Amino acid sequence: MSAKSPAIEIRDVVKEYAGSKKSGPKLALKGLSFDIPEGGVFGLLGPNGAGKSTLINIMAGLVNKTSGSIRIWGHDIDTDHRNAKLNIGIVPQEIVFDPFFTPFEVLENQGGFYGIAKHLRRSEELLKAVHLADKRDAYARTLSGGMKRRLLIAKAMVHSPPILVLDEPTAGVDVELRRQLWELVSEMNAEGVTVVLTTHYLEEAEQLCDEIAIINHGELIAHKPTRELVGMMGEKIVAVTVDREVDQLPSDPRFRKCQQAGERVIEITYDKGEMTAGQVLAKLQEQGFAIEDVSTREADLEDVFVQLTSAVDEPA
Repeated sequence: MSAKSPAIEIRDVVKEYAGSKKSGPKLALKGLSFDIPEGGVFGLLGPNGAGKSTLINIMAGLVNKTSGSIRIWGHDIDTDHRNAKLNIGIVPQEIVFDPFFTPFEVLENQGGFYGIAKHLRRSEELLKAVHLADKRDAYARTLSGGMKRRLLIAKAMVHSPPILVLDEPTAGVDVELRRQLWELVSEMNAEGVTVVLTTHYLEEAEQLCDEIAIINHGELIAHKPTRELVGMMGEKIVAVTVDREVDQLPSDPRFRKCQQAGERVIEITYDKGEMTAGQVLAKLQEQGFAIEDVSTREADLEDVFVQLTSAVDEPA
Protein backbone atom coordinates (compact mmCIF):
# COMPACT_ATOMS: atom_id res chain seq x y z
CA MET A 1 0.00 0.00 0.00
CA SER A 2 1.35 3.43 -0.88
CA ALA A 3 2.25 5.84 1.91
CA LYS A 4 -0.62 8.15 0.97
CA SER A 5 -3.38 5.50 0.73
CA PRO A 6 -5.93 5.43 3.56
CA ALA A 7 -6.00 2.45 5.90
CA ILE A 8 -9.69 1.88 5.08
CA GLU A 9 -11.68 3.28 2.13
CA ILE A 10 -15.47 3.19 2.45
CA ARG A 11 -17.44 4.07 -0.69
CA ASP A 12 -21.24 4.32 -1.06
CA VAL A 13 -21.87 1.47 1.38
CA VAL A 14 -25.53 0.49 1.68
CA LYS A 15 -26.97 -2.20 3.95
CA GLU A 16 -30.64 -3.05 3.61
CA TYR A 17 -32.38 -5.57 5.84
CA ALA A 18 -35.55 -7.26 4.61
CA GLY A 19 -37.68 -6.26 7.61
CA SER A 20 -41.24 -7.44 8.16
CA LYS A 21 -44.16 -7.41 5.73
CA LYS A 22 -45.70 -4.57 7.71
CA SER A 23 -42.64 -2.32 8.05
CA GLY A 24 -40.90 -3.23 4.79
CA PRO A 25 -37.13 -3.08 4.13
CA LYS A 26 -34.93 -1.27 6.65
CA LEU A 27 -31.90 0.73 5.54
CA ALA A 28 -29.21 0.38 8.20
CA LEU A 29 -26.53 2.16 6.11
CA LYS A 30 -27.50 4.76 3.50
CA GLY A 31 -24.53 5.16 1.16
CA LEU A 32 -21.69 5.79 3.63
CA SER A 33 -18.47 7.19 2.12
CA PHE A 34 -15.33 8.24 4.01
CA ASP A 35 -11.65 7.31 4.45
CA ILE A 36 -9.88 6.24 7.63
CA PRO A 37 -6.28 7.50 7.48
CA GLU A 38 -3.29 5.32 8.23
CA GLY A 39 -1.43 5.53 11.53
CA GLY A 40 -3.83 7.47 13.76
CA VAL A 41 -6.66 6.81 16.20
CA PHE A 42 -10.00 7.21 14.42
CA GLY A 43 -13.31 7.56 16.27
CA LEU A 44 -16.52 6.19 14.79
CA LEU A 45 -19.31 7.72 16.86
CA GLY A 46 -23.10 7.74 16.79
CA PRO A 47 -26.16 7.01 18.92
CA ASN A 48 -27.38 3.45 19.53
CA GLY A 49 -28.74 2.02 16.29
CA ALA A 50 -26.84 4.52 14.11
CA GLY A 51 -25.17 1.75 12.07
CA LYS A 52 -21.68 1.63 13.65
CA SER A 53 -21.70 -2.07 14.51
CA THR A 54 -23.26 -2.93 11.14
CA LEU A 55 -20.37 -1.21 9.38
CA ILE A 56 -17.79 -2.95 11.59
CA ASN A 57 -19.45 -6.34 11.01
CA ILE A 58 -19.29 -5.74 7.24
CA MET A 59 -15.54 -5.01 7.54
CA ALA A 60 -15.15 -8.16 9.64
CA GLY A 61 -16.90 -10.28 7.02
CA LEU A 62 -19.78 -11.17 9.37
CA VAL A 63 -22.44 -9.18 7.48
CA ASN A 64 -22.83 -8.81 3.71
CA LYS A 65 -23.37 -5.26 2.46
CA THR A 66 -26.09 -4.60 -0.09
CA SER A 67 -23.91 -2.40 -2.31
CA GLY A 68 -20.83 -0.17 -2.32
CA SER A 69 -17.20 -1.08 -1.68
CA ILE A 70 -14.71 -1.26 1.19
CA ARG A 71 -10.95 -1.55 0.80
CA ILE A 72 -8.87 -2.55 3.82
CA TRP A 73 -5.15 -1.72 3.53
CA GLY A 74 -5.69 -1.53 -0.23
CA HIS A 75 -7.55 -4.86 -0.52
CA ASP A 76 -11.19 -5.02 -1.61
CA ILE A 77 -13.27 -7.06 0.85
CA ASP A 78 -15.18 -8.71 -2.01
CA THR A 79 -12.52 -9.43 -4.64
CA ASP A 80 -9.54 -9.88 -2.27
CA HIS A 81 -11.30 -11.11 0.87
CA ARG A 82 -8.38 -13.12 2.27
CA ASN A 83 -5.87 -10.26 2.23
CA ALA A 84 -8.46 -7.77 3.48
CA LYS A 85 -9.14 -10.03 6.49
CA LEU A 86 -5.41 -10.52 7.17
CA ASN A 87 -4.93 -6.76 7.52
CA ILE A 88 -7.58 -6.09 10.16
CA GLY A 89 -8.18 -7.25 13.72
CA ILE A 90 -11.64 -6.80 15.23
CA VAL A 91 -12.37 -6.59 18.96
CA PRO A 92 -16.14 -7.14 19.33
CA GLN A 93 -18.43 -5.74 22.02
CA GLU A 94 -19.35 -9.20 23.28
CA ILE A 95 -16.90 -11.16 25.42
CA VAL A 96 -16.99 -14.73 24.10
CA PHE A 97 -14.42 -17.37 25.06
CA ASP A 98 -14.43 -21.10 25.65
CA PRO A 99 -14.33 -21.07 29.47
CA PHE A 100 -12.07 -24.14 29.57
CA PHE A 101 -9.25 -22.68 27.44
CA THR A 102 -6.39 -20.77 29.00
CA PRO A 103 -5.36 -17.38 27.57
CA PHE A 104 -2.32 -19.05 25.98
CA GLU A 105 -4.54 -21.69 24.33
CA VAL A 106 -7.01 -19.02 23.12
CA LEU A 107 -4.18 -17.23 21.30
CA GLU A 108 -2.60 -20.43 19.98
CA ASN A 109 -5.95 -21.59 18.57
CA GLN A 110 -6.56 -18.21 16.95
CA GLY A 111 -3.08 -18.34 15.40
CA GLY A 112 -3.95 -21.76 14.02
CA PHE A 113 -7.17 -20.41 12.46
CA TYR A 114 -5.03 -17.87 10.56
CA GLY A 115 -2.66 -20.61 9.40
CA ILE A 116 0.32 -19.22 11.35
CA ALA A 117 3.01 -21.86 11.83
CA LYS A 118 3.65 -22.77 15.49
CA HIS A 119 7.18 -21.33 15.54
CA LEU A 120 5.90 -17.99 14.16
CA ARG A 121 3.08 -17.49 16.67
CA ARG A 122 3.38 -14.56 19.09
CA SER A 123 1.20 -15.86 21.95
CA GLU A 124 3.73 -15.27 24.75
CA GLU A 125 4.67 -11.84 23.38
CA LEU A 126 1.03 -10.78 23.10
CA LEU A 127 0.20 -11.95 26.62
CA LYS A 128 3.04 -9.77 27.91
CA ALA A 129 1.85 -6.84 25.78
CA VAL A 130 -1.67 -6.97 27.29
CA HIS A 131 -0.28 -7.61 30.81
CA LEU A 132 -1.65 -11.16 31.09
CA ALA A 133 1.60 -13.15 31.17
CA ASP A 134 0.90 -14.15 34.79
CA LYS A 135 -2.51 -15.54 33.73
CA ARG A 136 -1.04 -17.61 30.89
CA ASP A 137 -2.35 -20.94 32.23
CA ALA A 138 -5.50 -19.80 34.09
CA TYR A 139 -8.87 -20.85 32.71
CA ALA A 140 -10.51 -18.01 30.76
CA ARG A 141 -13.60 -18.31 33.00
CA THR A 142 -11.54 -17.20 36.03
CA LEU A 143 -10.43 -13.89 34.42
CA SER A 144 -12.00 -10.58 35.43
CA GLY A 145 -13.98 -8.52 32.92
CA GLY A 146 -11.03 -6.21 32.30
CA MET A 147 -8.65 -9.14 31.74
CA LYS A 148 -11.09 -10.68 29.25
CA ARG A 149 -11.21 -7.37 27.35
CA ARG A 150 -7.41 -7.32 27.18
CA LEU A 151 -7.36 -10.93 26.00
CA LEU A 152 -9.82 -10.00 23.22
CA ILE A 153 -7.36 -7.33 22.05
CA ALA A 154 -4.49 -9.85 22.05
CA LYS A 155 -6.69 -12.32 20.15
CA ALA A 156 -7.40 -9.67 17.48
CA MET A 157 -3.64 -9.07 17.08
CA VAL A 158 -2.40 -12.66 16.64
CA HIS A 159 -1.91 -12.20 12.88
CA SER A 160 -0.13 -8.81 13.35
CA PRO A 161 -2.71 -6.75 11.42
CA PRO A 162 -1.85 -3.08 10.75
CA ILE A 163 -5.45 -2.07 11.66
CA LEU A 164 -7.19 -2.73 14.98
CA VAL A 165 -10.95 -2.04 15.31
CA LEU A 166 -12.43 -1.82 18.81
CA ASP A 167 -16.23 -1.89 19.08
CA GLU A 168 -17.20 -0.33 22.46
CA PRO A 169 -14.14 -1.82 24.21
CA THR A 170 -14.87 -0.17 27.57
CA ALA A 171 -18.59 -0.96 27.82
CA GLY A 172 -19.33 -2.04 31.39
CA VAL A 173 -15.71 -1.58 32.50
CA ASP A 174 -14.83 0.48 35.58
CA VAL A 175 -12.79 3.70 35.44
CA GLU A 176 -9.42 2.13 36.32
CA LEU A 177 -9.79 -0.67 33.77
CA ARG A 178 -10.83 1.85 31.12
CA ARG A 179 -7.63 3.77 31.80
CA GLN A 180 -5.56 0.57 31.47
CA LEU A 181 -7.26 -0.35 28.19
CA TRP A 182 -6.67 3.08 26.69
CA GLU A 183 -3.02 3.00 27.77
CA LEU A 184 -2.67 -0.34 25.99
CA VAL A 185 -4.39 0.99 22.85
CA SER A 186 -2.18 4.11 22.89
CA GLU A 187 0.93 1.90 23.15
CA MET A 188 -0.18 -0.14 20.13
CA ASN A 189 -0.90 3.02 18.16
CA ALA A 190 2.55 4.39 19.05
CA GLU A 191 4.00 1.19 17.54
CA GLY A 192 2.28 1.98 14.22
CA VAL A 193 -1.08 0.22 14.50
CA THR A 194 -4.00 2.20 13.02
CA VAL A 195 -6.79 2.15 15.64
CA VAL A 196 -10.50 2.54 14.89
CA LEU A 197 -12.82 2.71 17.88
CA THR A 198 -16.44 3.20 18.73
CA THR A 199 -17.23 4.46 22.22
CA HIS A 200 -20.05 6.10 24.16
CA TYR A 201 -17.50 7.90 26.34
CA LEU A 202 -17.20 11.10 24.33
CA GLU A 203 -14.66 12.66 26.68
CA GLU A 204 -12.33 9.74 25.95
CA ALA A 205 -12.93 10.01 22.20
CA GLU A 206 -12.03 13.69 22.37
CA GLN A 207 -8.75 12.91 24.16
CA LEU A 208 -7.76 9.82 22.13
CA CYS A 209 -8.91 10.39 18.55
CA ASP A 210 -7.08 12.37 15.89
CA GLU A 211 -10.11 12.30 13.61
CA ILE A 212 -13.79 11.50 14.11
CA ALA A 213 -16.73 10.46 11.94
CA ILE A 214 -20.25 10.72 13.36
CA ILE A 215 -23.03 8.66 11.82
CA ASN A 216 -26.74 8.76 12.60
CA HIS A 217 -29.56 6.76 11.05
CA GLY A 218 -27.00 5.15 8.71
CA GLU A 219 -25.78 8.48 7.31
CA LEU A 220 -22.50 10.36 7.75
CA ILE A 221 -23.30 13.67 9.46
CA ALA A 222 -19.76 14.84 10.30
CA HIS A 223 -16.18 13.83 9.49
CA LYS A 224 -13.34 16.08 10.63
CA PRO A 225 -10.16 16.21 12.70
CA THR A 226 -11.23 16.17 16.36
CA ARG A 227 -10.04 19.69 17.18
CA GLU A 228 -11.80 21.08 14.10
CA LEU A 229 -15.01 19.25 15.00
CA VAL A 230 -15.00 20.66 18.54
CA GLY A 231 -14.14 24.12 17.15
CA MET A 232 -17.27 24.02 14.96
CA MET A 233 -19.40 25.01 17.90
CA GLY A 234 -17.80 28.43 18.49
CA GLU A 235 -19.70 28.35 21.76
CA LYS A 236 -18.74 28.94 25.35
CA ILE A 237 -20.60 27.97 28.50
CA VAL A 238 -20.59 30.15 31.60
CA ALA A 239 -21.94 28.87 34.94
CA VAL A 240 -22.90 31.64 37.35
CA THR A 241 -23.74 31.21 41.04
CA VAL A 242 -26.13 33.98 42.06
CA ASP A 243 -27.13 35.38 45.45
CA ARG A 244 -30.67 34.01 45.58
CA GLU A 245 -33.01 31.31 44.34
CA VAL A 246 -33.84 31.63 40.66
CA ASP A 247 -37.55 32.37 40.12
CA GLN A 248 -37.17 33.39 36.49
CA LEU A 249 -34.23 32.71 34.19
CA PRO A 250 -32.48 35.72 32.64
CA SER A 251 -33.04 36.22 28.91
CA ASP A 252 -31.24 37.72 25.95
CA PRO A 253 -31.73 36.94 22.23
CA ARG A 254 -27.97 36.26 21.99
CA PHE A 255 -28.13 33.44 24.58
CA ARG A 256 -28.01 30.09 22.74
CA LYS A 257 -29.22 28.30 25.86
CA CYS A 258 -30.07 29.33 29.42
CA GLN A 259 -30.86 26.74 32.07
CA GLN A 260 -30.80 26.20 35.80
CA ALA A 261 -27.92 23.89 36.78
CA GLY A 262 -28.35 24.03 40.56
CA GLU A 263 -30.39 25.78 43.26
CA ARG A 264 -28.64 29.11 42.62
CA VAL A 265 -26.63 28.20 39.50
CA ILE A 266 -27.51 29.48 36.03
CA GLU A 267 -25.73 27.98 33.01
CA ILE A 268 -25.66 30.12 29.86
CA THR A 269 -24.37 29.04 26.44
CA TYR A 270 -23.40 31.83 24.05
CA ASP A 271 -21.58 32.31 20.75
CA LYS A 272 -18.12 33.80 21.23
CA GLY A 273 -18.59 35.74 17.99
CA GLU A 274 -21.71 37.48 19.30
CA MET A 275 -20.85 38.40 22.88
CA THR A 276 -18.24 38.09 25.62
CA ALA A 277 -18.43 36.56 29.10
CA GLY A 278 -18.36 40.10 30.49
CA GLN A 279 -21.46 41.00 28.49
CA VAL A 280 -23.23 37.86 29.73
CA LEU A 281 -22.50 38.81 33.35
CA ALA A 282 -23.57 42.42 32.74
CA LYS A 283 -26.87 41.15 31.33
CA LEU A 284 -27.47 39.08 34.48
CA GLN A 285 -26.74 42.08 36.71
CA GLU A 286 -29.08 44.24 34.63
CA GLN A 287 -31.84 41.73 35.34
CA GLY A 288 -31.31 41.90 39.11
CA PHE A 289 -28.89 39.05 39.85
CA ALA A 290 -25.89 39.58 42.11
CA ILE A 291 -23.01 37.30 41.10
CA GLU A 292 -21.19 35.22 43.74
CA ASP A 293 -19.10 32.86 41.57
CA VAL A 294 -18.34 32.28 37.87
CA SER A 295 -16.80 29.42 35.90
CA THR A 296 -16.51 28.99 32.13
CA ARG A 297 -15.76 26.17 29.73
CA GLU A 298 -15.49 25.76 25.99
CA ALA A 299 -17.96 23.56 24.15
CA ASP A 300 -16.67 19.96 24.00
CA LEU A 301 -17.25 16.93 21.80
CA GLU A 302 -20.36 15.99 23.77
CA ASP A 303 -21.94 19.36 22.97
CA VAL A 304 -21.08 18.90 19.26
CA PHE A 305 -22.41 15.33 19.26
CA VAL A 306 -25.71 16.30 20.90
CA GLN A 307 -26.22 19.24 18.55
CA LEU A 308 -25.45 17.26 15.37
CA THR A 309 -27.45 14.14 16.23
CA SER A 310 -30.45 16.03 17.61
CA ALA A 311 -30.52 18.22 14.48
CA VAL A 312 -30.77 15.07 12.36
CA ASP A 313 -33.55 13.69 14.57
CA GLU A 314 -35.71 16.82 14.29
CA PRO A 315 -38.61 16.47 11.84
CA ALA A 316 -38.25 18.40 8.60
